[in-house]
Amino acid sequence: MIVVTGGAGFIGSALVAGLNAHGIDEIFI
Repeated sequence: MIVVTGGAGFIGSALVAGLNAHGIDEIFI
């Protein structure tokens, strides 16, 4: 499980997109 704070920002969105690309889907924003 990965928690990303500030997910609404550009950096947070890019980070979540990168994690999804690696097959990580347990992400809380």
